[in-house]
Amino acid sequence: MIVPEQAAAQQASAVHRAISDYLQHLGVERGLAANTLAAYRRDLARYATFLTGRDISSPGVITRRDVAAFAQALADGSDGGAALGVRSAARTVVAVRGLHKFWALEGTTAADPASDVHPPMPGKRLPKAISVDEVTRILEAAAVDTATGLRDRALLEFLYSTGARISEAVGLDIDDVALAGADGGPAVVRLFGKGSKERLVPLGSFGARAIDAYLVRGRPELAGKGKGTPALFLNARGGRISRQSAWTILKNAADKAKITKDVSPHTLRHSFATHLLEGGADVRVVQELLGHASVTTTQVYTLVTADTLREVYAAAHPRALG
Repeated sequence: MIVPEQAAAQQASAVHRAISDYLQHLGVERGLAANTLAAYRRDLARYATFLTGRDISSPGVITRRDVAAFAQALADGSDGGAALGVRSAARTVVAVRGLHKFWALEGTTAADPASDVHPPMPGKRLPKAISVDEVTRILEAAAVDTATGLRDRALLEFLYSTGARISEAVGLDIDDVALAGADGGPAVVRLFGKGSKERLVPLGSFGARAIDAYLVRGRPELAGKGKGTPALFLNARGGRISRQSAWTILKNAADKAKITKDVSPHTLRHSFATHLLEGGADVRVVQELLGHASVTTTQVYTLVTADTLREVYAAAHPRALG
């Protein structure tokens, strides 16, 4: 005879087993990164707990009302968990939708009750770009009279010259940078973006000169303290510089330049894109430089330049001002 506690355990385990199958699918067949998979696991563990609290016996009896109730619980914390912000709640709902779609495709359930439960839409958040003058002050704040100072200037110039993500910059090896083209063309750098997608990005003259100075007068001193790593940007012990160290380099330069705004490595990436568009670059070109899979992601930067568009209109259109 199965007592109520055993029945509840069996019900819970049925849901958990089905979720485990989905997580295994994500890890093996879709090859998601460990951090991404961990996020899915956390989100779906909360969903499993929510279902257990509603006495859900198996995946097949979950209804649209159950899924919608979970989405609401994410927003107000009525399931006993922390109330999530719009973006975090949206991420969790997307995870649940993927779970139910997988169950329906695999025949675990006869239907997909989550198909028309949509994640909350976050408000459009504009990238935080800073002005050209502010960027220049930050770049010039890095001292160039020491090996680490030369490295700092080279790193900051590189980030702004290429629009690279901080993970792309710290992951660079020396062989990924060509400071002079065989045909006398501009310097180029090979970047590895999300999903290890490779792209070539031109490197501006300021960035190329800063990296050249670092390679000649800075890196050899730092490399002598390490074990021969091929990394381009080295820490004081001769190893590859970390993301956190790169963030600290930028923060110290911003403080020295007396920039009071919140500045992060991604700020230079946003500023790179915004300044290119303000200078007349085509959005498709900026998309390629940033390594965005979709031009829609890049188009958000055009919102930042609305003031510039109005200024040009006011100056050029004969009936702009009355």
